[in-house]
Amino acid sequence: MARRYLLEFEKPLVELEQQIEQIRELARDSEVDVSQQLLQLETLATRRREEIFQALTPAQKIQVARHPQRPSTLDYIQMFCDEWVELHGDRCSSDDQALVGGIGRIGDRAVLLIGHQKGRDTKENVARNFGMATPGGYRKAMRLMDHADRFKLPILSFIDTPGAYAGLLAEEQGQGEAIAVNLREMFRLRVPVIATVIGEGGSGGALGIGVADRLLMFEHSVYTVASPEACASILWRDAAKAPEAAAALKITGPDLLSLGVVDEVLPEPAGGNNWAPLQAGDVLKEAIERHLDELLSLSTEQLREARYRKFRAMGRVLEPSTSESGLTA
Repeated sequence: MARRYLLEFEKPLVELEQQIEQIRELARDSEVDVSQQLLQLETLATRRREEIFQALTPAQKIQVARHPQRPSTLDYIQMFCDEWVELHGDRCSSDDQALVGGIGRIGDRAVLLIGHQKGRDTKENVARNFGMATPGGYRKAMRLMDHADRFKLPILSFIDTPGAYAGLLAEEQGQGEAIAVNLREMFRLRVPVIATVIGEGGSGGALGIGVADRLLMFEHSVYTVASPEACASILWRDAAKAPEAAAALKITGPDLLSLGVVDEVLPEPAGGNNWAPLQAGDVLKEAIERHLDELLSLSTEQLREARYRKFRAMGRVLEPSTSESGLTA
C-alpha cells in the first residue's frame, strides 16, 4: 500500500491513525477481540478529519488542491470510460504531455475528454511539465474540440494547472495567442461543453480550456486569476504573504458560486478527493451526466446564446455618477 502524503494541518491525525494501526496488528497477531476499541478510534478519527476539513482556510484549500495524490484527469477518465482512445499532436509542431485528450464513452454516450495532467512524483512532473501546457497543448486541445464539434460529441474538460507555461520558448511560440484563440473559438462550438476544476485552476492556463456551458469545481479546488504566490509578489513583493492573497482573491468554491463564476460546487469526502478517489469519481460522473442531459435538450442556437449570456453576465462595470461627471467636465 502506497504511503499517504500528509499535509501540515493533518498532522494531529497521525497519532490517532498510528493507534488504529497498532490495534489492527494486535488483532492479527492474537485472538483478542478489539473490534469495539477499533470502531471507537475510527469514529473519532473520522470526526476529527471532518472538523479539520470543514474549517480550511483558502491557503489550506490550495494545499489540498495541489495534493500529489489527488485524482488527475487520466484517473477520472479511467473511472468513467471503459473505452478511451487518446489523440495526440497539434498538427503543427508538438504533442504536449501537460494537456491530454481523446475520445471516450460514458455509458452509451460518446464524448471528447481533455484536461491538464500533472505527475505523481518529480520524474512524472518533469515529463508533464507540472501540468503547465505550452502553446502546442492549447492548439492540440482546440484541434480536438473542433473534431468534437464536427462529429457532435459533447466536450468534457478537466482543469488542473498552476497556469500556462511561462517560459521564453512558450512566449516565442505564441502562448498568449494560442489561449486567446481558444477563448474565441470555444464560444462558437455547437456542442455542450462542461468544465470541471478538479484541482488547481490558475490564470489563462485554466481559461484556455474553460469556456464552458457549465463550470463545476470540487469543494477543495481553487480557481484564480493568478496564484496567491504570484499575487503576493506583485502586490507586496513578498511571496510569504500568499495566505493573505489567497483570502483576498476569493478563489474557493463558495465565493466563486456567489460571484456567478461557477455553476456548482461538488462535495468531497472527508479528507479530500485523495482520501477516497472512487467516491470523488462517482460524484463527478453523476454531476456531468445530469448537466449533459440538460444541455443536450437545447438546440444549437439556444446553447450558444446561453453560453454567451453566461459570460456576459460576469463582472460589473462601474459607471461614474452624474455629479462626478460634472466635476470632471
